[in-house]
Amino acid sequence: MDAGASLADLFAWGPGGWSKPLLIGLGVTVACATIGYVLGIALGLAVAFAKLGGNRWLAGAATLYTTVLRGVPPLLVIFLLFFGANGALMWVAGGFGYTGYIEVDAFTVGVMAVTLVAAAYSSEVFRGAHGAIPQGQFEAFAALGLRPLAGLWTVVIPQMFRLALPGLGNVWILAMKETTLLSVISLAELMRVVGLAGRTTGQPFVFYGAAAIIYMVLIALSTRAFKAVENRLRWA
Repeated sequence: MDAGASLADLFAWGPGGWSKPLLIGLGVTVACATIGYVLGIALGLAVAFAKLGGNRWLAGAATLYTTVLRGVPPLLVIFLLFFGANGALMWVAGGFGYTGYIEVDAFTVGVMAVTLVAAAYSSEVFRGAHGAIPQGQFEAFAALGLRPLAGLWTVVIPQMFRLALPGLGNVWILAMKETTLLSVISLAELMRVVGLAGRTTGQPFVFYGAAAIIYMVLIALSTRAFKAVENRLRWA
């Protein structure tokens, strides 16, 4: 497309326009961030309880995990997964007699990367939320005769999520921003499509500017959604 094309031509929906590819890239970004975030929250909760438990070996392993994942740049995590996941799976499969080639696609690697990083940060959020629960709450469910596991699910975890919600909102923003790095492994998410559009049309500023607006809108809507849930839980 000519570098002097109008915005209407650049963002047309039909042939030659980039609206449809951008929308598909946005869908890949949101899907990767959402799946990785949800899995990361689940894993982060487990890691948090591992830290809080009485098993020092499990607590040590959980602490090491969060220290490494929070200290290593997300881009390095992506590269390690991208170049190492295939070999690791083939090594495991070889132990069961499978000798074929196994390839992990870029989307799966992206979800794995977001999951691992989100889990590391959310585990600290959950650990802090657990410490903020008044001691009387633990004594209350014990006095009611609830078993530890029942008290955990009915009393402790709901309060942990309520207290952790602002921090979990920040983890979601982190997950969204981490997806911008996935273009290095050729995942067709929003930033990769934007880069391709800028190079093809000779209008990189226009498309990167559009990407900035899209991300700001996404973050603004997400922040409002988390704030609404937080306010609802506060008065529940």
